[in-house]
Amino acid sequence: MDRTFVMIKPDGVQRGLIGEVVSRFEGKGLKMIGAKLELLPEERVVEQYREHLGKPFFPGLKQYIMSGPCFLMVWEGRDVVPVVRRIVGATDPAEAEPGSIRGDLALDIGRNVIHASDSPESARREIGIHFRPSELVGYTRIDEAVLYE
Repeated sequence: MDRTFVMIKPDGVQRGLIGEVVSRFEGKGLKMIGAKLELLPEERVVEQYREHLGKPFFPGLKQYIMSGPCFLMVWEGRDVVPVVRRIVGATDPAEAEPGSIRGDLALDIGRNVIHASDSPESARREIGIHFRPSELVGYTRIDEAVLYE
């Protein structure tokens, strides 16, 4: 099975959306194998968003991500990266499809509730930034036999 990294950003945590977000992934049949609520330290925020370091919006992004707790998760499932990206929706909530997390729960690109890895390579990198291997739990969901052929 494939793995991906998902983070509910401070606006999503502050708005009480953790349960709603988790419910959408669980309802799809994905398996959570790691989760934690924490205030992210600057060094991990910089590593997470390193591709944006020189961009003019980076200081505001860093301040925002560090402004409150984030809920970090690792999800597992077949083709989990594109599946999660469809559930999350377009980065800009104005372009996100109704039914997606951002389409239903966000209004502004700067407060779009959630981050999800955009490729299997990004997922591996981001999981490694935020989780030690010992923090991930392997198990079999009771319904896995009916979720996949």
